Amino acid sequence: MSPFQLTRTLAPDAAGADLRADVLHGLTRSPKELPPKWFYDARGSELFEEITRLPEYYPTRAEREILAARAPEIAAATGARTLVELGSGSSEKTRFLIDALLPGLDAYVPVDVSESALTGAAESLLADRPELSVHALVADFTRGLALPGTPGPRLVAFLGGTIGNLLPAERGAFLRSVRSLLTPGDALLLGTDLVKDEATLVAAYDDGAGVTAAFNKNVLSVIDRELGADADPAAFDHVAVWDADREWIEMRLRARRALTVKIPELDLVVPFAAGEEMRTEVSAKFRQAGVREELAAADLELARWWTDDEGRFALSLATVGRGAVG
Repeated sequence: MSPFQLTRTLAPDAAGADLRADVLHGLTRSPKELPPKWFYDARGSELFEEITRLPEYYPTRAEREILAARAPEIAAATGARTLVELGSGSSEKTRFLIDALLPGLDAYVPVDVSESALTGAAESLLADRPELSVHALVADFTRGLALPGTPGPRLVAFLGGTIGNLLPAERGAFLRSVRSLLTPGDALLLGTDLVKDEATLVAAYDDGAGVTAAFNKNVLSVIDRELGADADPAAFDHVAVWDADREWIEMRLRARRALTVKIPELDLVVPFAAGEEMRTEVSAKFRQAGVREELAAADLELARWWTDDEGRFALSLATVGRGAVG
């Protein structure tokens, strides 16, 4: 059997259809909004990689610190023979888990909407770890998922704090969908950014070099290219706001003047008033008690909780069917 398999579950134009639907829905409602997944074309992915290296952006470093220190504990606690990673991207941080789980790891199952990202990551992993078996899935994990028939126990990893991009009801639905994939003995490893002081949070999403601003505005370039729109990124300002009541950061684009955006592909003209804001991302921050409650609502039990030395970010291990581990 080949060490690399790839299964496509998305239709060839699934991304295009989703973009059209999201733009039509999001830009005709009040207040206007777009989902953050449209940041990540090739340019957006490059910008995000740059963001992760900025001094203000702590989450990636904090999560890497935890994985580097705790991967052996995670491996021992789960005994996973299959590692499934949702939204795997480059699979870069996941190497800590893979190396801790080898040689008992039978399969790594990365899941992403980008076939090129999956293929590139698999080639890199297999070059260094030829004993690894990779079965990649081109899929949108937010719409339900069927996993390949790989050996258990399975560890499903959802890293990077990406769950914070989902609204509370969406998080609940997502966690229930993950629970439906798990059988007794399986586990979920979840990355969550933690509540902290406002200044640190806002700086992480509004860096002094303006990289996050360029990343935020890139969603307009995606719409221009894919839908023939005439949105001018220079006509909008990047805004990052901490909502203390909801305990999340909102990224927004604020129109610098009254303007209209024409989107011929949708036969749509979108007016913006001067100063009008469009939400492009929510990034929720968490507390341990809240994570425990949200997991429990999805019939998952918080079994282990690890943070970096400064308590900025957490990895939690949730189990099903056999109670707490370790």
